[in-house]
Amino acid sequence: MAVMTGWEAVVSALKAEGIKFVYGLPSSPADLYDALYDEPEIEAVMVRHEAAGGFMAMAEALATGSPAVCFASEGPGVAHLAAPLLESLAACAPVIALSPGVDRRKDGKGAFQETDQVGLLKPVTKWAVSVTNPEKIPWVIHRAFSLATNGQPGPVYIEIPRNVGRAKVEIPDYVPAKRNLRSMGDPKLIAEAAELVAQAERPVIVAGGGARRSGAHEEVQTLAELLGAPIMTTPSGRGIVPEDHPLAFGQVGIYRNRLGIDTYESADLLITVGSRNEEFQTGAWTHKAEDANFIQIDIETFELSRNWIPDVAVLGDAKLVLAALLEELEPQPQWAERKAANAAKKRELEQAVEAECLTDEVPIRSKRVVYEINQVFGRETIMVHENGSQDLWSYYSPYYKVLTKNGDIAPGEQTCMGMGVMGAVGVKLAKPNMNVVCVTGDGAFQMYNQDVPTAVQYKAPVTWVILNSFSLGWPKRGQTDLGGRYIATDFKVQPDFVLMAQAYKCYGERVERPEDLRGALTRALEANKQGQPAIIDVIVDETEVGPGFVAYETAKKVK
Repeated sequence: MAVMTGWEAVVSALKAEGIKFVYGLPSSPADLYDALYDEPEIEAVMVRHEAAGGFMAMAEALATGSPAVCFASEGPGVAHLAAPLLESLAACAPVIALSPGVDRRKDGKGAFQETDQVGLLKPVTKWAVSVTNPEKIPWVIHRAFSLATNGQPGPVYIEIPRNVGRAKVEIPDYVPAKRNLRSMGDPKLIAEAAELVAQAERPVIVAGGGARRSGAHEEVQTLAELLGAPIMTTPSGRGIVPEDHPLAFGQVGIYRNRLGIDTYESADLLITVGSRNEEFQTGAWTHKAEDANFIQIDIETFELSRNWIPDVAVLGDAKLVLAALLEELEPQPQWAERKAANAAKKRELEQAVEAECLTDEVPIRSKRVVYEINQVFGRETIMVHENGSQDLWSYYSPYYKVLTKNGDIAPGEQTCMGMGVMGAVGVKLAKPNMNVVCVTGDGAFQMYNQDVPTAVQYKAPVTWVILNSFSLGWPKRGQTDLGGRYIATDFKVQPDFVLMAQAYKCYGERVERPEDLRGALTRALEANKQGQPAIIDVIVDETEVGPGFVAYETAKKVK
């Protein structure tokens, strides 16, 4: 027990939980920030927009697997957190969002910025709560970290009313939460799964974000190598194995390459590990062959049978379940033959894609841009994805290959524009020794470019590569399908991104010819190594989209 204010109790708890950054904008200095002043181990990262702080926290949480914290002032500040918390819920990111609330003695009287903040954020969080008295703060913070990190991870919102946060009372000592608690799968069901695996001739393993967060990297790779089975991933599952691995066949759904399309739809056994099997990851639930058996492994009961109904559903932690499954399997001679055949298919695809990416067409093809990023930035790089049509190319492997463990940060199914642009800053702060690149369209970049100075101020040298089509590519493509009825999708007035980079004290360069790409990216990387963020503005073909997206569009039209 110790006498302190409610906000001092919050800071003490955050320190005990190992929090290094709080992203946000101060409200009254008496709410959180005055208490942070005396805690040098936690850096207050001042953003230009509260949503940017939420996205930075989300990306940090996804990059580290540990909870991250953001803060907003009452009313409109909290409202700005709705989008990043929505995305955090979709991506299973353990974010703790804090804010003050109006003095409860004024509740209902129309106090300044009075808002039902818990009601506002309850639909986009695992738990939203208002603290009723300062003595309860340690329990609430402990509960928040426990809920955010256990089971299916996700965001939590805590409102601390002014009279609670500023009161100085005797507060109980804080006890850190137990994180990442694991549950084992039912041995009987694991044995049933092993029988299906042994019988399969064309198995495919799909690793989602849950596999990554479980730390099941070794188990996924070992299972694939034992079976000779391709590994495909969801966007959030990328980085479970390096994508130059001979059995890494790319992503699922609208993100599939040519080999992935053939492999997935001809599979006679689908094993999904920590994936929700959502619309984009399944091509609107059309991609699984009708006669394929299905094993689903997930830590969350809500996800089991949510979409496709599995033949065997195993509730449990991905790492533990896969380890138990491996113990049930005896190697078979044909598995080694299958491994060699699949590796040969992967080599053939990589050779074809390399030739395809070296196109000298103008406007520049986006696939060439992401290929060149791979060549320049190489390993020890984290790709932070944005959302749009042109930047979909950064999702496609082997056009861009994730070459390091967990070297990929993707949004969830909500795909909020701007998440990657600002998330890259949080990733770099959390992983300062990694190269960090965000591939973004010009539309998404303009939504949050005001927070580029945050990267400069807090010494987070990332590279933003803008695939500039002077338009909102995704809706404009839809307008093309409607007979060219273009409205409100072309940027007829757009900033000069190179001048913007200079104004923000970043390195900036515009690229219009493919032969200039590698030099520009090399200079951006060198600027990053010198501590300077970089903005590379690449003028691209607005019509080019990937094979998986074309297949998805075609399927939708047929339906």
